[in-house]
Amino acid sequence: MTVRVDHAVTSGTFSLDGETHQVDNNLWVVGDDTECLVIDAPHSVEDILAVVGDRTVKAIVCTHAHDDHVRMAPALREAVRAPILLHPDDRPLWELTHPDELWDADLSDGQILQIGDTDVTVLHTPGHAPGAVCLSVPSLGCVFTGDTLFQGGPGATGRSFSDRPTIEASIRAKLFALPGETVVHTGHGDDTTIAAEVSNLG
Repeated sequence: MTVRVDHAVTSGTFSLDGETHQVDNNLWVVGDDTECLVIDAPHSVEDILAVVGDRTVKAIVCTHAHDDHVRMAPALREAVRAPILLHPDDRPLWELTHPDELWDADLSDGQILQIGDTDVTVLHTPGHAPGAVCLSVPSLGCVFTGDTLFQGGPGATGRSFSDRPTIEASIRAKLFALPGETVVHTGHGDDTTIAAEVSNLG
């Protein structure tokens, strides 16, 4: 069956370093008619399940552990009986939101996740967070960048556990190696392309 990308937007809060902000997060689900991967678990289990439908969730793949991306991960895990995957370098951030429980399996750079007949490649892209990852799906011509790359440039680096030179190096090494026409599905806001962001980063 054909693998596709499904999308919705959900709203809630993001809190770090004593500040809380209202945010809209993109919900991304990659799969066919029978099974799927859920990318991040922000704000509302119900909103996520509305995109999943009656499909089997194979995994909840976290691009990083800021609370607006993982807050509902344990509850979603219980609802769909699927493992949570996270890069281990993001444990300090994860523990800010979930101090009493962990994710189920570690993500690593170059790891291949499979959904249907489609490969999803994990790219470790630290900078916005130490364990931030992007998920490249060459057969669909897209990459899911979480908060590493947005329309207009890199994700924010002004908070704890983040670093601007590191995120820029990650983007140049891992994301700008992808074809220019690759569609960038972001954690917040509109899609862009790799070619457009090459010119934005300079």
